[in-house]
Parts: sequence; C-alpha cells; structure tokens
Amino acid sequence: MITPAFDLTQDPDSLIISIRVPYTRTSEFDLYIDGTEFKFYAKPYFLRLNLPGRIVEDGREKAKFDIDQGLFTIHVPKQTPGENFEGLKMLTSLLVPKGSRSAGPLVEDMSRGSEEVGDGEEFDEEFDWQVEQELYRESSEEELRALQKYGFGNQRCGVFARLQEELSDVIDLKNPEGTSVAERRQHRLEAETAAFSADHYLADLFEDDEIKGILKFKPWWAKLRPSTENEAKYDVSFSSEEKEQLRKFTNRSYLLDKTSRHQAWCSLLDILLAYVYDVRLTEGEHSVESPWTIRKLSGTLCWLETYGSLQEVLVSFGRRVLCYPLHRHFALVSAAIQDATKILQAGKACVLKCLLDVHKVFRENDPAYILNDLYITDYCIWIQRVKSKKVPALAAALEKATLNKSDLNLELKELEEAATMVVEEEAQGSSERTSASQRDSSSSEEWDSDDCTEAVEEGNGGGGKASKDSPPQPHSTSSIVPIPHKSSSLLFSEESRNTDAPSSAQEEERTQLIQELGERVAEELRISPEPSSAAAAGGGTSGNHNVGTPLDVNPCRNPLVIVQTEEEVESKEGDSTS
Repeated sequence: MITPAFDLTQDPDSLIISIRVPYTRTSEFDLYIDGTEFKFYAKPYFLRLNLPGRIVEDGREKAKFDIDQGLFTIHVPKQTPGENFEGLKMLTSLLVPKGSRSAGPLVEDMSRGSEEVGDGEEFDEEFDWQVEQELYRESSEEELRALQKYGFGNQRCGVFARLQEELSDVIDLKNPEGTSVAERRQHRLEAETAAFSADHYLADLFEDDEIKGILKFKPWWAKLRPSTENEAKYDVSFSSEEKEQLRKFTNRSYLLDKTSRHQAWCSLLDILLAYVYDVRLTEGEHSVESPWTIRKLSGTLCWLETYGSLQEVLVSFGRRVLCYPLHRHFALVSAAIQDATKILQAGKACVLKCLLDVHKVFRENDPAYILNDLYITDYCIWIQRVKSKKVPALAAALEKATLNKSDLNLELKELEEAATMVVEEEAQGSSERTSASQRDSSSSEEWDSDDCTEAVEEGNGGGGKASKDSPPQPHSTSSIVPIPHKSSSLLFSEESRNTDAPSSAQEEERTQLIQELGERVAEELRISPEPSSAAAAGGGTSGNHNVGTPLDVNPCRNPLVIVQTEEEVESKEGDSTS
C-alpha cells in the first residue's frame, strides 16, 4: 500500500482533509470514521490518521475530487462544533496507530520471555496488526528530470515509482523510470521473439476455420451511413453513457512539439489497431480478456513504446498479433489494418468513439485503469481539438502502407514452406499406401477367381476350355486298340475274291460266324454321344481336345482281333491234329 500525500485544515464545524491520489480509480474509494480514527482507501493508496479530536459520520460529510490534480477534498463534521484540534501540522504523529503513543521498556529480557511463552499460549499484550505507514515525499524537479518520460506525448514520469505492486499487472517493462527508449524497444523485440511459437502459428495457418468466421464479422464502423454534414463523412452517434463521460473530462491544452505530435499520432494508430482486433475477435462484445488483449497487442500501452513511422507501428502490431493472442494469423493483421483505415476515413468523431470504448474497458478493469490516466483520457481530450483534415491524412498514409510477412523478422515464409513440404510428403505417402492396399486386394481377388475356375474345371471332369497350366493328358496306349480303316464286310469280300468259290456248307458257316461277330461287336462296343451334346454337358466347345470320336474304344480286348482268314484257321487245325 502507498501512503498518499495529505494535509489537514479546520473550520469551526468540520475537519478538512486533502489527499492527493493520482492515477487512481475515483469511482471506488472507502471512508471509515470512528471517533478519533479516520481511514481512507483508494487502490493503491491507504491513509490512516489518529486525530487529536473526535469526528462523526452523520450525513453532513462530503467529498470532491479534482481529476486534473488527483486531489480528494473531504469535509468531516466535528463531534463538538467550535472545538479546536491542535497539532494538525504534526503529520508524522498523526500517522502513529491508535494505542501506540506510550513507550515500551527500552530493555527487555528475551530469554525470560522465551521460557514463559510456549506453544499454544497467547501473548500478554495485544498484537498490533496495523499497517506501517511512511510519510509520502514528493520527488524534486532534478530527480524527475533524471527519470525517463512516457505517457501521452512523453509528458509523464515517476508514476510507476509509487505503483510498484501494479507495475507487473499493467505493463511488461520492468523498470520504466530507468529504461531509455532504445532499451525499451530492444527488450520488447527480445520478448516477442521468445514468445513466438511456430507450432501455434502453423496450427492456425492450416486449421483456419475459426479464422474465416472472425474475418466474416462486420464491426459497427463498417455499418456507418454517409452523413449529410460537411464536417464528417459518416454519421457517428454517441450513447448517453459516452456523452456523460465526455462531460466528466476536463478541458486541457497540450503543447507538443513536432516530434511529440508525430509520435502521438503513431501511438494513436497503435492503440486503434489493438482495439479493432479485440472488437473483431469478440464480435463486438468485449470479454473479460479484452483489457489484456488491447494492452498486450499495443506496444505503446504494454512497453511504453514510442514510434517514429507508420511502418514501425505496423511491424510491431503484426509481431505481437502472431506472438500473444489466442488466434495468430496474418490475415487478422491485414483485417485490423483495413478496419483502422475505415475508422480514420470516417473522421475524428469515429476515432473518439473508439477511444471512449477503450476508456470504458480499462475503467472497469482493476490494474488497467492506470493506462487511462497515462494515455486514453488525454487522447480523448486531444483528438477533439486537432484539425479535422489530420485524421483523413493519416488514413490516406495508412492505406498506402504495405506490410509483408518478411517484414516481421519471424521467418514465416521458411516455416510455411517447410510445413507445406511435410504436408505434401504425408499426402503422397498416404496415397501410395492406399494404392498399394488396392493392388493387394485386387490381386487377392484374382487369385481367388483362378482357384474357383480350376475347382470348377476339375469338378466337370475336364470339360470346357483347356487351361494352359493343365493341358489335357493323353490316354494310355495300352487301353487303345487301333480300328481298321476298312469295314469288316469289305475285308471279307476281298478275301472271298482271292479264294475259290465256297461251298454251300462253308457259306452257312461263314454267315453264322458273321452274325456271332456282329452280336459280340454290339456287346463290346459303346456308342458315344454326339459332339454337340457332349460339349453342352461338359461346358466346352466343339474344338475341345477331350471330345471323343463317335466310337469310343472300351479298355477291353477288341473283338475284331479274332477275325482270321480261312487259311489261318486251316493251319491252326492242322497243327492241333498233328
């Protein structure tokens, strides 16, 4: 806690307490009045006074705040009107907590006390839990001149010297009072490089469904209608809350040199870029993360940075968008630049409305309200007094400016090329694996089809078309007996012509022999079916090698072998007789 600078005066009926609390939230402060004790709290300031007289809280107390000087003036009624409070100028004694005016013993026996006090025992004296306070000392002009400048127009210094507890929650710069402008930029670039995540960037680059939805959103400045007034191009209206906030601002004049004015315009653009990014990201409804997002994306608010050109602003904003927020895509950087251009083209009224929205976001956040006192409040007052042609001129310069990925010095092109090669290799490997699996499945289907065909051919007894792998096997020569080319009747007729005319007895015997031979042939020979029917039964074609001749020879002995000539019969009979 910080003990603020204070002063006490009195009149016959009341005690007047003046407390200087710059850079505090005036909407939230607490007062405690109880007899001779007075307490005041407005984060980060705390004041406790032990008064020489009694005061009361009966509804007559009143307070006012001077925002320019950061001064609270509180009137508290005296319990006894007309009473004179002595020692109001003894500020150090007024800070002493109640009950601490009596001095304790100068020498204390610590060994004796340690023996008497054991675990679980209480001290004889009541422990004083009051917060220690030190009288605030204003810095001299020489000390202030030695400190680094920051804030609107680089006109502030020494602010964070008294706000050490809030420092880390507001800005990323560790020692703003002793860090030069060049050192701030160097520290900022190093922090951005360390915070950049290639995996996060590539994930948003290749999985950009949410990014596309954010880019399709149309913010309120994209819906502005042309105005009939000559002063502005678009009709910008303010809500009752915004008008009330404008009435609370104190009219100030700012004496800025040329360099400070140029830096003020650059910082204004930096703040606008961070604001439009948050509006697009939240679709026009600020969230609890909005104070963090706006100040984090703005180098002006987060690092107390000062810029010398528009290109420096764009590069800083682009780097911070790709390093810190949830969605890190270069298309969001381009969209924010276009949004800021439209706002500037709409005139200073549109810029003022954006600044009032930022002021409200920071006003409702505990640590970020300090940035209102350093930057936003001054910008809200200053933008109303600038010439109207300055804002469109900045818009024209921003519209001509270009920002490429190579300008950010984050090696984005190399990352994207490497990631694209990896994706293509994975896609190619996946397609090769798919085609290989398809070939394996088709070959297995062909093998299954061939196996089925062979099984069918074997089941049909060799019918059908002959397979190249299994040509038809020839019949065994032992089961085949050659059939004479001439019929038996012709054979007998030729034999009869070579012999003499037979007798009648021989003729009967020959006829009987022929009949017996015919019967035996009929019994021994099998008539095969026609080739067409055989082909139909076997599932083959007429040119099949397995189709038999009209007379299939039975494996049994051929009866035609017994046919003998008459001379052979006689010679056999003679041999048997002899």
